[in-house]
Order: sequence, then C-alpha cells, then structure tokens
Amino acid sequence: MVRSTAKDAKDLIRALWSAYSATPTNLKIIDHYVVFAVFTALIQVVYMALVGTFPFNSFLSGVLSCVGTAVLAVCLRIQVNKENKEFKDFAPERAFADFVFCNVVLHLVIMNFLG
Repeated sequence: MVRSTAKDAKDLIRALWSAYSATPTNLKIIDHYVVFAVFTALIQVVYMALVGTFPFNSFLSGVLSCVGTAVLAVCLRIQVNKENKEFKDFAPERAFADFVFCNVVLHLVIMNFLG
C-alpha cells in the first residue's frame, strides 16, 4: 500500500512537471514572481513570530504588500495566458498596464497606512 502510494505520488509529480515544462516562458516568469512574493510574506511572518510585533503597522504593510502583489500577479497571469478564452480580447500590453497601475495604487495605500 505504501509503495503504490509513493509510486502514484512520483507519477503525479512527473506528470505535473512535464505539463508545466510546456508552459510559455512569460507565464513561468510570472509564476516565479508570485512564489517570490509569497515567500517574502512568509519570511516576514516568521520574523514577526520570532522578534515581536512592535511596529505592527509596518508588519501589516509589508505582508499586505507582498500578498497584494502576488494576487495582482496571478490576475496578470490569468489575463496573459493564451489558453484562457475569457480574456482573449485583452492585449498583453493592456494587462501589464493594468498590473502596473494597480500596483501603484496598492503601494500608495500601503504607504498611507504606514502613517
């Protein structure tokens, strides 16, 4: 039972990896950016757990900045993906402009929250 489960897990990972290798490069770059943003948020949470929450507004601003940027990057990935038929009329340049504009608004709000 354990051997078949481990074999199934290996087969699943191998199938996912082979499917992901066919992903276009621009989507892979966005995926790496999302992973970086989430990893940065996790580092900030671990730091807060170890050191303390003294400047709590700073902690919230940093984590919300990372999470918000990751969410906006996922939205960009959805809009830029050629296989997504819902956004087929959107130009990739417009999707990127929306991403940049929303990031500017997000970070203006976060800087305002810092005080």
